[in-house]
Amino acid sequence: MERLEYIAPCHFGLEAVLKREIVELGYEIVSVEDGRITFAGDAQALCRANIFLRTAERVLIKVGSFHAETFEELFQGTKALPWGEYIPKDGKFWVTKAASVKSRLFSPSDIQSVMKKAMVESMKNTYHADWFAESGDSYPVRAFLMKDEVTVGLDTTGESLHKRGYRKLTAKAPIAENLAAALIMLTPWKQDRILVDPFCGSGTIPIEAAMIAARMAPGMNRNFTAEDWTHIVDRKCWYRAADEAESLLDLSVETDIQGYDIDDDMVSIARANAKLAGVERMIHFQRRGVEELSHPKKYGFIITNPPYGERLEDKKNLSALYGVIGERYMALDSWSLYLITSYEQAEQAIGRKADKNRKIYNGMMKTYFYQFMGPKPGGSKR
Repeated sequence: MERLEYIAPCHFGLEAVLKREIVELGYEIVSVEDGRITFAGDAQALCRANIFLRTAERVLIKVGSFHAETFEELFQGTKALPWGEYIPKDGKFWVTKAASVKSRLFSPSDIQSVMKKAMVESMKNTYHADWFAESGDSYPVRAFLMKDEVTVGLDTTGESLHKRGYRKLTAKAPIAENLAAALIMLTPWKQDRILVDPFCGSGTIPIEAAMIAARMAPGMNRNFTAEDWTHIVDRKCWYRAADEAESLLDLSVETDIQGYDIDDDMVSIARANAKLAGVERMIHFQRRGVEELSHPKKYGFIITNPPYGERLEDKKNLSALYGVIGERYMALDSWSLYLITSYEQAEQAIGRKADKNRKIYNGMMKTYFYQFMGPKPGGSKR
Protein backbone atom coordinates (compact mmCIF):
# COMPACT_ATOMS: atom_id res chain seq x y z
CA MET A 1 0.00 0.00 0.00
CA GLU A 2 2.54 2.56 -1.12
CA ARG A 3 0.00 5.11 -2.36
CA LEU A 4 -3.40 5.59 -0.78
CA GLU A 5 -6.18 8.08 -1.28
CA TYR A 6 -7.44 9.87 1.82
CA ILE A 7 -10.62 11.83 2.47
CA ALA A 8 -10.55 14.74 4.93
CA PRO A 9 -14.01 16.16 5.77
CA CYS A 10 -14.31 19.74 7.05
CA HIS A 11 -16.91 22.43 7.76
CA PHE A 12 -18.77 23.56 4.64
CA GLY A 13 -17.13 26.78 3.47
CA LEU A 14 -13.65 25.94 4.76
CA GLU A 15 -12.48 23.68 1.94
CA ALA A 16 -9.89 26.21 0.69
CA VAL A 17 -8.28 26.44 4.13
CA LEU A 18 -8.00 22.67 4.50
CA LYS A 19 -6.72 22.31 0.93
CA ARG A 20 -3.94 24.79 1.71
CA GLU A 21 -2.99 22.83 4.84
CA ILE A 22 -2.76 19.56 2.91
CA VAL A 23 -0.66 21.14 0.16
CA GLU A 24 1.67 22.62 2.79
CA LEU A 25 2.14 19.10 4.22
CA GLY A 26 3.34 18.10 0.75
CA TYR A 27 0.46 15.96 -0.51
CA GLU A 28 -1.32 15.87 -3.86
CA ILE A 29 -4.92 17.09 -4.01
CA VAL A 30 -7.13 14.62 -5.91
CA SER A 31 -10.46 16.44 -5.64
CA VAL A 32 -12.23 19.25 -3.75
CA GLU A 33 -15.92 18.80 -2.97
CA ASP A 34 -18.38 20.49 -0.63
CA GLY A 35 -17.23 19.64 2.88
CA ARG A 36 -14.32 17.37 1.99
CA ILE A 37 -10.92 17.14 0.31
CA THR A 38 -9.52 13.97 -1.25
CA PHE A 39 -5.73 13.72 -1.38
CA ALA A 40 -3.07 11.13 -2.11
CA GLY A 41 -0.10 10.03 -0.03
CA ASP A 42 1.80 7.15 1.50
CA ALA A 43 1.22 5.50 4.88
CA GLN A 44 3.20 8.29 6.55
CA ALA A 45 0.60 10.75 5.23
CA LEU A 46 -2.05 9.04 7.35
CA CYS A 47 -0.08 9.81 10.52
CA ARG A 48 1.01 13.32 9.57
CA ALA A 49 -2.49 14.35 8.44
CA ASN A 50 -4.03 13.21 11.73
CA ILE A 51 -1.39 14.93 13.84
CA PHE A 52 -0.90 18.17 11.87
CA LEU A 53 -4.20 19.15 10.21
CA ARG A 54 -5.90 21.93 12.18
CA THR A 55 -9.12 22.32 10.18
CA ALA A 56 -10.12 18.76 9.23
CA GLU A 57 -12.79 16.73 11.03
CA ARG A 58 -11.04 13.39 10.50
CA VAL A 59 -8.91 11.43 8.03
CA LEU A 60 -10.41 8.49 6.12
CA ILE A 61 -8.74 5.94 3.88
CA LYS A 62 -10.80 5.89 0.69
CA VAL A 63 -11.84 2.26 0.19
CA GLY A 64 -13.74 2.97 -3.03
CA SER A 65 -16.72 4.56 -4.73
CA PHE A 66 -19.58 3.40 -6.94
CA HIS A 67 -23.04 4.35 -8.24
CA ALA A 68 -26.11 3.09 -6.38
CA GLU A 69 -29.77 3.97 -6.85
CA THR A 70 -31.19 0.84 -5.16
CA PHE A 71 -30.31 -1.11 -2.05
CA GLU A 72 -29.28 -4.06 -4.26
CA GLU A 73 -26.79 -1.81 -6.06
CA LEU A 74 -25.58 -0.52 -2.69
CA PHE A 75 -25.14 -4.12 -1.47
CA GLN A 76 -23.27 -5.30 -4.55
CA GLY A 77 -21.11 -2.14 -4.74
CA THR A 78 -20.10 -2.46 -1.09
CA LYS A 79 -19.47 -6.20 -1.39
CA ALA A 80 -17.13 -5.61 -4.35
CA LEU A 81 -14.81 -3.32 -2.37
CA PRO A 82 -11.47 -4.82 -1.19
CA TRP A 83 -12.31 -5.12 2.50
CA GLY A 84 -9.81 -7.93 3.04
CA GLU A 85 -6.95 -5.54 2.24
CA TYR A 86 -7.87 -3.42 5.25
CA ILE A 87 -9.82 -5.44 7.84
CA PRO A 88 -8.25 -8.55 9.42
CA LYS A 89 -10.32 -11.64 10.17
CA ASP A 90 -10.86 -10.68 13.83
CA GLY A 91 -11.46 -6.96 13.12
CA LYS A 92 -14.52 -5.20 14.52
CA PHE A 93 -16.21 -3.42 11.61
CA TRP A 94 -19.38 -1.38 11.25
CA VAL A 95 -20.74 1.63 9.35
CA THR A 96 -20.57 4.32 11.99
CA LYS A 97 -22.18 7.02 9.83
CA ALA A 98 -23.93 7.36 6.47
CA ALA A 99 -24.76 10.78 5.00
CA SER A 100 -27.03 11.16 1.97
CA VAL A 101 -27.56 14.29 -0.17
CA LYS A 102 -29.75 14.41 -3.30
CA SER A 103 -29.73 10.60 -3.55
CA ARG A 104 -32.50 8.02 -3.98
CA LEU A 105 -31.19 6.13 -0.96
CA PHE A 106 -31.63 8.47 1.97
CA SER A 107 -32.29 6.48 5.18
CA PRO A 108 -28.99 6.38 7.14
CA SER A 109 -29.98 3.38 9.25
CA ASP A 110 -31.01 1.31 6.20
CA ILE A 111 -27.83 2.29 4.33
CA GLN A 112 -25.74 1.28 7.34
CA SER A 113 -27.53 -2.07 7.71
CA VAL A 114 -27.25 -3.03 4.03
CA MET A 115 -23.56 -2.06 3.88
CA LYS A 116 -22.74 -4.06 7.02
CA LYS A 117 -24.35 -7.19 5.51
CA ALA A 118 -22.43 -6.64 2.27
CA MET A 119 -19.16 -6.26 4.17
CA VAL A 120 -19.81 -9.53 5.98
CA GLU A 121 -20.43 -11.33 2.67
CA SER A 122 -17.21 -9.86 1.24
CA MET A 123 -15.25 -10.96 4.30
CA LYS A 124 -16.73 -14.48 4.04
CA ASN A 125 -15.28 -14.78 0.56
CA THR A 126 -11.91 -13.41 1.64
CA TYR A 127 -11.43 -15.46 4.78
CA HIS A 128 -13.54 -18.54 3.86
CA ALA A 129 -15.46 -18.24 7.10
CA ASP A 130 -19.17 -18.12 7.93
CA TRP A 131 -18.92 -16.11 11.15
CA PHE A 132 -16.70 -13.35 12.55
CA ALA A 133 -16.08 -12.82 16.27
CA GLU A 134 -15.10 -9.16 15.72
CA SER A 135 -12.97 -9.36 18.86
CA GLY A 136 -9.98 -7.44 17.50
CA ASP A 137 -9.20 -3.82 16.68
CA SER A 138 -11.88 -1.39 15.48
CA TYR A 139 -12.40 -0.48 11.81
CA PRO A 140 -15.21 2.09 11.66
CA VAL A 141 -16.55 2.88 8.18
CA ARG A 142 -18.18 6.07 6.89
CA ALA A 143 -20.24 6.46 3.71
CA PHE A 144 -21.17 9.60 1.74
CA LEU A 145 -23.95 9.49 -0.85
CA MET A 146 -24.08 12.46 -3.22
CA LYS A 147 -26.39 12.31 -6.27
CA ASP A 148 -26.37 8.49 -6.06
CA GLU A 149 -22.56 8.29 -6.00
CA VAL A 150 -21.40 6.36 -2.94
CA THR A 151 -17.97 7.09 -1.45
CA VAL A 152 -16.75 4.75 1.27
CA GLY A 153 -13.97 5.49 3.73
CA LEU A 154 -12.28 3.78 6.66
CA ASP A 155 -12.03 6.15 9.63
CA THR A 156 -8.42 6.32 10.84
CA THR A 157 -9.07 9.05 13.41
CA GLY A 158 -11.69 7.92 15.93
CA GLU A 159 -12.85 10.88 17.96
CA SER A 160 -13.11 13.94 15.70
CA LEU A 161 -9.89 15.88 15.14
CA HIS A 162 -11.43 18.93 16.80
CA LYS A 163 -11.02 17.02 20.08
CA ARG A 164 -7.47 18.20 20.79
CA GLY A 165 -7.68 17.00 24.39
CA TYR A 166 -7.35 20.37 26.17
CA ARG A 167 -11.00 21.38 26.46
CA LYS A 168 -12.32 19.56 29.51
CA LEU A 169 -14.72 22.39 30.39
CA THR A 170 -16.75 24.45 27.93
CA ALA A 171 -19.13 27.35 27.55
CA LYS A 172 -22.82 26.87 26.66
CA ALA A 173 -22.24 27.20 22.91
CA PRO A 174 -18.51 26.60 22.36
CA ILE A 175 -16.93 26.99 18.96
CA ALA A 176 -15.26 23.80 17.71
CA GLU A 177 -11.49 23.86 17.92
CA ASN A 178 -10.98 23.14 14.19
CA LEU A 179 -13.44 25.90 13.24
CA ALA A 180 -11.66 28.35 15.57
CA ALA A 181 -8.32 27.46 13.98
CA ALA A 182 -9.78 27.94 10.48
CA LEU A 183 -11.11 31.40 11.35
CA ILE A 184 -7.67 32.49 12.54
CA MET A 185 -6.08 31.02 9.40
CA LEU A 186 -8.51 33.04 7.24
CA THR A 187 -6.98 36.24 8.62
CA PRO A 188 -3.50 37.74 8.10
CA TRP A 189 -2.77 37.44 11.86
CA LYS A 190 0.77 36.36 12.74
CA GLN A 191 2.38 35.61 16.10
CA ASP A 192 3.97 39.07 16.35
CA ARG A 193 0.60 40.84 16.14
CA ILE A 194 -1.95 41.54 18.91
CA LEU A 195 -5.01 39.28 19.04
CA VAL A 196 -8.02 39.90 21.29
CA ASP A 197 -11.16 37.79 21.67
CA PRO A 198 -13.66 39.83 23.73
CA PHE A 199 -16.11 36.88 23.95
CA CYS A 200 -13.57 34.16 24.68
CA GLY A 201 -15.85 31.76 26.59
CA SER A 202 -13.82 28.64 27.33
CA GLY A 203 -10.83 30.15 25.53
CA THR A 204 -10.88 28.23 22.24
CA ILE A 205 -9.89 31.03 19.83
CA PRO A 206 -7.00 32.37 21.97
CA ILE A 207 -5.78 28.82 22.67
CA GLU A 208 -5.84 27.85 18.98
CA ALA A 209 -3.99 31.09 18.15
CA ALA A 210 -1.34 30.30 20.74
CA MET A 211 -0.96 26.78 19.35
CA ILE A 212 -0.49 28.20 15.85
CA ALA A 213 2.09 30.69 17.15
CA ALA A 214 3.98 27.93 18.97
CA ARG A 215 3.76 25.63 15.92
CA MET A 216 2.07 23.08 18.17
CA ALA A 217 0.58 20.24 16.13
CA PRO A 218 -3.07 19.95 17.21
CA GLY A 219 -3.03 16.14 17.37
CA MET A 220 0.30 15.66 19.14
CA ASN A 221 -1.30 14.91 22.52
CA ARG A 222 -4.04 12.46 21.55
CA ASN A 223 -4.55 8.95 20.17
CA PHE A 224 -5.98 7.70 16.88
CA THR A 225 -7.87 4.56 15.88
CA ALA A 226 -5.36 3.63 13.15
CA GLU A 227 -2.45 3.42 15.60
CA ASP A 228 -3.41 -0.26 16.02
CA TRP A 229 -3.56 -0.96 12.26
CA THR A 230 0.03 -2.15 11.99
CA HIS A 231 -0.67 -4.12 8.79
CA ILE A 232 -1.58 -0.81 7.06
CA VAL A 233 0.76 1.67 8.76
CA ASP A 234 3.88 0.72 10.71
CA ARG A 235 4.14 2.14 14.22
CA LYS A 236 7.43 3.73 13.18
CA CYS A 237 5.40 6.10 10.98
CA TRP A 238 3.53 7.34 14.05
CA TYR A 239 6.81 7.75 15.96
CA ARG A 240 8.32 9.75 13.07
CA ALA A 241 5.27 12.04 12.87
CA ALA A 242 5.32 12.56 16.65
CA ASP A 243 9.04 13.35 16.57
CA GLU A 244 8.47 15.85 13.75
CA ALA A 245 5.72 17.56 15.80
CA GLU A 246 8.00 17.73 18.83
CA SER A 247 10.88 19.20 16.80
CA LEU A 248 8.68 22.03 15.45
CA LEU A 249 7.24 23.05 18.83
CA ASP A 250 8.45 26.41 20.20
CA LEU A 251 6.77 27.41 23.45
CA SER A 252 9.24 30.25 24.00
CA VAL A 253 7.68 32.44 21.31
CA GLU A 254 6.51 35.86 22.54
CA THR A 255 2.85 36.70 21.88
CA ASP A 256 0.20 39.27 22.79
CA ILE A 257 -2.96 37.14 22.84
CA GLN A 258 -5.82 38.17 25.11
CA GLY A 259 -9.19 36.71 25.97
CA TYR A 260 -11.99 38.56 27.76
CA ASP A 261 -15.28 37.32 29.15
CA ILE A 262 -17.96 38.91 31.32
CA ASP A 263 -18.25 35.72 33.41
CA ASP A 264 -15.61 35.04 36.07
CA ASP A 265 -16.28 31.30 35.87
CA MET A 266 -15.63 31.28 32.12
CA VAL A 267 -12.34 33.11 32.62
CA SER A 268 -11.29 30.42 35.11
CA ILE A 269 -12.33 27.68 32.68
CA ALA A 270 -10.39 29.34 29.85
CA ARG A 271 -7.27 29.52 32.00
CA ALA A 272 -7.62 25.85 32.98
CA ASN A 273 -8.03 24.82 29.32
CA ALA A 274 -5.00 26.89 28.27
CA LYS A 275 -2.96 25.17 30.97
CA LEU A 276 -4.06 21.74 29.71
CA ALA A 277 -3.03 22.80 26.20
CA GLY A 278 0.37 23.91 27.50
CA VAL A 279 0.01 27.51 26.29
CA GLU A 280 -1.14 29.33 29.44
CA ARG A 281 2.02 31.48 29.45
CA MET A 282 1.16 32.84 26.01
CA ILE A 283 -2.38 34.13 26.77
CA HIS A 284 -3.72 36.77 29.13
CA PHE A 285 -7.33 36.06 30.21
CA GLN A 286 -9.34 38.55 32.24
CA ARG A 287 -12.90 39.35 33.24
CA ARG A 288 -13.93 42.26 31.05
CA GLY A 289 -17.08 43.18 29.15
CA VAL A 290 -16.97 44.09 25.48
CA GLU A 291 -17.87 47.70 26.37
CA GLU A 292 -14.42 47.92 28.03
CA LEU A 293 -12.57 46.73 24.92
CA SER A 294 -9.54 48.97 24.35
CA HIS A 295 -5.83 48.69 23.63
CA PRO A 296 -3.07 51.32 23.41
CA LYS A 297 -1.28 49.67 20.48
CA LYS A 298 -2.16 49.87 16.78
CA TYR A 299 -2.74 47.24 14.09
CA GLY A 300 -4.30 44.61 16.34
CA PHE A 301 -6.82 41.90 15.50
CA ILE A 302 -10.19 41.14 17.08
CA ILE A 303 -11.17 37.55 16.21
CA THR A 304 -14.31 36.46 17.99
CA ASN A 305 -17.43 34.32 18.19
CA PRO A 306 -20.01 36.63 19.85
CA PRO A 307 -23.49 35.51 20.95
CA TYR A 308 -25.83 34.71 18.04
CA GLY A 309 -29.12 34.96 19.93
CA GLU A 310 -30.08 31.32 19.52
CA ARG A 311 -32.72 31.68 22.21
CA LEU A 312 -35.73 33.87 21.41
CA GLU A 313 -35.36 35.95 24.57
CA ASP A 314 -31.77 36.87 23.62
CA LYS A 315 -32.56 38.12 20.11
CA LYS A 316 -33.96 41.48 21.24
CA ASN A 317 -30.59 42.36 22.80
CA LEU A 318 -28.46 41.50 19.78
CA SER A 319 -28.68 44.83 17.96
CA ALA A 320 -27.47 46.72 21.03
CA LEU A 321 -24.68 44.18 21.67
CA TYR A 322 -23.38 44.34 18.10
CA GLY A 323 -23.68 48.13 18.27
CA VAL A 324 -21.27 48.10 21.22
CA ILE A 325 -18.91 45.81 19.28
CA GLY A 326 -18.96 48.35 16.43
CA GLU A 327 -18.35 51.32 18.74
CA ARG A 328 -15.39 49.71 20.48
CA TYR A 329 -13.92 48.54 17.17
CA MET A 330 -14.17 52.02 15.63
CA ALA A 331 -12.36 53.45 18.66
CA LEU A 332 -9.35 51.18 18.08
CA ASP A 333 -6.80 52.78 15.80
CA SER A 334 -5.95 50.73 12.68
CA TRP A 335 -7.36 47.45 14.00
CA SER A 336 -9.08 44.64 12.06
CA LEU A 337 -12.27 42.87 13.18
CA TYR A 338 -13.20 39.30 12.27
CA LEU A 339 -16.34 37.76 13.71
CA ILE A 340 -18.48 34.71 13.02
CA THR A 341 -22.23 34.92 13.64
CA SER A 342 -25.61 33.78 12.36
CA TYR A 343 -27.08 37.22 13.18
CA GLU A 344 -28.26 38.54 9.80
CA GLN A 345 -28.21 42.23 10.84
CA ALA A 346 -24.65 42.18 12.18
CA GLU A 347 -23.22 44.68 9.67
CA GLN A 348 -26.13 47.07 10.17
CA ALA A 349 -25.75 46.97 13.95
CA ILE A 350 -21.95 47.32 13.80
CA GLY A 351 -22.38 50.35 11.56
CA ARG A 352 -20.11 49.35 8.71
CA LYS A 353 -20.23 46.99 5.75
CA ALA A 354 -17.67 44.20 5.98
CA ASP A 355 -14.81 44.16 3.46
CA LYS A 356 -15.38 40.44 3.02
CA ASN A 357 -18.13 38.06 4.08
CA ARG A 358 -17.72 34.28 3.98
CA LYS A 359 -20.56 31.81 4.46
CA ILE A 360 -19.60 28.91 6.77
CA TYR A 361 -21.81 26.12 8.08
CA ASN A 362 -21.26 25.57 11.80
CA GLY A 363 -22.81 22.12 11.92
CA MET A 364 -26.24 22.69 10.31
CA MET A 365 -26.28 26.39 11.22
CA LYS A 366 -25.53 28.88 8.48
CA THR A 367 -23.14 31.52 9.78
CA TYR A 368 -21.21 34.42 8.28
CA PHE A 369 -17.58 35.27 8.86
CA TYR A 370 -17.49 39.08 8.62
CA GLN A 371 -14.07 40.56 7.88
CA PHE A 372 -13.46 44.25 8.60
CA MET A 373 -9.90 44.88 7.51
CA GLY A 374 -7.69 47.61 8.91
CA PRO A 375 -4.47 48.80 7.26
CA LYS A 376 -1.22 46.88 7.39
CA PRO A 377 1.56 48.38 9.49
CA GLY A 378 3.14 50.83 7.07
CA GLY A 379 -0.13 52.19 5.75
CA SER A 380 -1.34 49.96 2.90
CA LYS A 381 -4.72 48.23 3.02
CA ARG A 382 -4.41 44.54 3.82
